[in-house]
Amino acid sequence: MEERIIEVRDQKIYTAFSNKFKGRPVIIFLHDSLGCIQLWRDLPLKLSEMTNCNVLMYDRSGYGKSGPMATHERPVNYMELEAGLLNDLLNKLNIDNAILFGHSDGGTISLITAAKYPEKIKSVICEAGHIFVEDVTLKGINDAVDAYKTTNLAERLAKYHGDKVETLFRAWAETWTRKDYRNWNIEYLLKDIHCPLLFIQGEADEYGTLDQVEKTVSQGSGMAEKYIIPGIGHTPHKEVPELVLAKVSEFIEKI
Repeated sequence: MEERIIEVRDQKIYTAFSNKFKGRPVIIFLHDSLGCIQLWRDLPLKLSEMTNCNVLMYDRSGYGKSGPMATHERPVNYMELEAGLLNDLLNKLNIDNAILFGHSDGGTISLITAAKYPEKIKSVICEAGHIFVEDVTLKGINDAVDAYKTTNLAERLAKYHGDKVETLFRAWAETWTRKDYRNWNIEYLLKDIHCPLLFIQGEADEYGTLDQVEKTVSQGSGMAEKYIIPGIGHTPHKEVPELVLAKVSEFIEKI
């Protein structure tokens, strides 16, 4: 993997790029709201070998080895802004055949990117993404806030994010639980997704119900399929990586 910092919109974005399969698509991994490149572990390279596709991973601003966020205060449309930044990153790297694989917030950003910048996106794998706010989402976040206060969660996150942990945690928790965020909804964008879509979700996801899956799959304009995994929570790629790898590689082969 070639690792480097790329400046995008005045933000220093840490990237890891493996581009050994000439002419093949690039699978772009988008991490969740507390994640980073490192937390994907070996899944990206395993998927690359299984599909003969290239891989790009990046830490969003404020995460992992990227530069810090300017503030923990986020606008309601922060994920739309992240989709614009991803589009600029694709332009800088001359990528026009991307397969987006996003988890949680990363899944949502993938959906938005496919809707708003379709010319670069070949397909989307959305894992446990959100298209609107649910009570179960807020309960999951409030439980995480309690864990942050009462356990060593902050210390564990600091292994990956260093001194950026407090800011990124507040950015996530305080944004999602704000009153003005309760009505956030991106369903209006789904009709603009024309590329193939795979939505993966654990049936026991503690941050979202299966409504997130059903409403996404039913409102897109292209081929869309769902993969619901019984007894699994919010992180299928960590809980049952072999199942996820098998399903995603089958999906990529099909498209």
